[in-house]
Parts: sequence; structure tokens; C-alpha cells
Amino acid sequence: MYDLRVSRPLSRFGPGLITGASDDDPGGIATYTVAGASLGYATLWTAIVTFPLMVAVQLVCARIGLVCGVGLTGALRRHYPRPLLVAVCLMLLGANVFNIAADLRAMGDAAAMLTHLPSIAFVILFGAATIVFTVYSSYAVFSKYVKWSTLTLLSYIVAAFLAHPDWREVLRATVIVPLHWPREYLTTIVAILGTTISPYLFFWQASSEVEAEKALGRRTRAARRGATEEEIYDARDDVIAGMALSNVVFYFIIVTAGATLFRYGLHDVQSTRQAAEALRPVAGAAAYALFGLGLIGSGLLAIPVLAGSASFAIAELLGWRAGLNEPFRRARRFYSVLAAAIAVGIGLDAIRAGPIRMLFWSAIVNGLAAPPLLAIIMLVANNRKVMGKWTNTPLLNGLGWCATALMTAAAVGMLLAG
Repeated sequence: MYDLRVSRPLSRFGPGLITGASDDDPGGIATYTVAGASLGYATLWTAIVTFPLMVAVQLVCARIGLVCGVGLTGALRRHYPRPLLVAVCLMLLGANVFNIAADLRAMGDAAAMLTHLPSIAFVILFGAATIVFTVYSSYAVFSKYVKWSTLTLLSYIVAAFLAHPDWREVLRATVIVPLHWPREYLTTIVAILGTTISPYLFFWQASSEVEAEKALGRRTRAARRGATEEEIYDARDDVIAGMALSNVVFYFIIVTAGATLFRYGLHDVQSTRQAAEALRPVAGAAAYALFGLGLIGSGLLAIPVLAGSASFAIAELLGWRAGLNEPFRRARRFYSVLAAAIAVGIGLDAIRAGPIRMLFWSAIVNGLAAPPLLAIIMLVANNRKVMGKWTNTPLLNGLGWCATALMTAAAVGMLLAG
């Protein structure tokens, strides 16, 4: 049984905290805002139910990265057919590019809203700055930047209190699951699952565990292979902290939208900019500004992770040198994929592709890719030849397969809804 002590100091939290923070990207914020605006507090219980499932899935991925010394694609390609991995990587890349484009558009709209300058200028600025920073910074610098940037997510918690919700109603909705699920409610639940348990997080978690080990000087796979009990427990604490942050922010975004937009009949929110604009008259200028700044901060957290997870997957599939600690001259192809993913996202925004449509298609791809990928991950995590003594515990198996079943149901729901 796991010791429940927090075994690492706060300053050493890394891959799990970064993954959890990046889960609250502008696309996720849009989904949670729409849920609160259209249904009030009725979906708050999902933040509680998804938390243990997210912890289990991300911890399984972290353990694979720690024990195998490589990312998910590197671990999977030794045991599964190459065509399957190619298909998964291409789906991941496609979904991530759509997500990046939608996130950049949302960030650009938020910046334009706060400054009254053209949004496309901010799209290009944010995209280019992310490419330069990610390519030319080390993993240690990147990790420190992201950990400090997570503070911007606290703005959503502050905004919720400024909105003055009815806390008795909030508590009731947190612990009671509605018995009647009409089509709109089911579709919203599917959207929440799709944006909360996303394939890019699986890839990033494993790869960032490897990057953290490289930063400690373990440059070869042989040096990284295997894990100590302390490392496994540290990864558990890190993942729990990251997923807790993710779901607390997710919870309070729904509270904010329910207390403002839903209460005042503003149910049809089509963009995060509309949501932020709508907050000004009902929750005050402070909540409006906090929402906009939090949106920009969340994008700056998420876009490097979205692009990086795709780059790690493609590089490991093709056997390229990869890593955020590598200089550009030694990992040109890895960084080229990362830069291209962001550049294509900027291009989609430049031609004014609709962000809501992009988010819709990325959710479809994520929803279809997640169930088979989760099944493969669970099989690998239970393979003693791969994991040695660190195969899944009964608790991890129960929660991991439950997450797989839920994501399968979400995929079926998406197809039926379409």
C-alpha cells in the first residue's frame, strides 16, 4: 500500500504538475465555460469522478516512462505493430494541431479584448514566442517557467469567489448526479471527458519523466531504465498534485460560469471571448480581467505541451534524437516537428478557420484515439517483461480500465451524436 506522505519538496514537482496544468488549456476552459453557462452547476460532479481516473492513467504513463527510460512511443514500438503506432501518432499530431490553432485563437481574442489590438497579431506573437522559447531553453528552464506559470490558473478560483455563487447549490451539485440525462447533457459530459482525459497528456507524461531523468545526467536509455521505490512514489505524489490542480481549476470555471452566465440567462456561449465579455457586467471588471489573463496564461502553458507531445511521439516512432535538453543542431527534426505544429496552427488562424469547429474535430480525434491507446497502455503496464516488478497494482488496474471503458463510451457517444 502506498505511503500517503508527500515525499518530495514542492520545488521538485515537475512532469505531473506540468501535465495537470496544461490540461486546463483554452479548449478545456471553453468546454467548462459552456458547461456552466448552459447547464449551471449540474456537471460539477464530473470534477470529482474524473480525478481518480486521471491520476491512475497519468501515473501508469509516468511509470512506463520511468521504468522503460523512453517515452510511450518508444516503449510501445517494441511490442506492437508499426502500422498501429503510425496511425496513433498521426491522429495525435492532427488533433494537437487543431488544439494549438484553437488555443492560439482563444489567446489572441483574450489579448485583443484586453488591449483592443488585432487578435491575429497576438496569435502570431504567441506562436512565434512559444517556438523560440521551447527550442532554445533547456528542460530545467522550461520546467521552472511552466511551474511558475501555473499561478495564472488561480485566477479562475478568484473569479469564482468574485461571482458570489450560492454555495449550498454548488455543494449539492458536487455530490448529486442527475438521474435524467437529455441529449444536451450527455453531449456535454462527453465533451468534458474528451477534454479532460486526452491522448496528448499520455505521451507528454511519459516523455517528460524521461526528460527529467536526462536533466539529472542520465543520458542513455540504460542509465534511465528501471526505477527505485522512491522514484515511483515521487511520481505518484507529482501526478496527484498535477491532477488535483487541473480538476480544482476545472471545477471553479464551471462554478464561475454557472454563477454568472447561467444565472443571467446567457446560455449560448460560442467562444471564450464571449464568456469573458459576459462576465464584466455580472461579476465586475476584476473577474473579467482575471478570466482573460488566465486564458492567455493557460495557453502559454498548454501549447508547448501540445506541440512537444506530438514531437516526442513522432521522433520516437522514427528513431530520431529528441529532447528539450538537446541543442537544435543535434535534434533538428524533433524541433522541426514542434515548430511546424505551431506554425500550421498559426496558419489555420490566419485563414480564419472557426475555432469552435477546430475544437469539435480535435475532440472527435481525441475521443477516437484515446480508447485503443488506453487499452494498449494498460496491457503494456501489466506486462512483466516490460515493467518488471512495477506492473500495475490492483487499484491502478481498476481505475485504469474504468477510464478506458468511460472513454470508449465517450467515443461511441460522439459517433452517435454525429
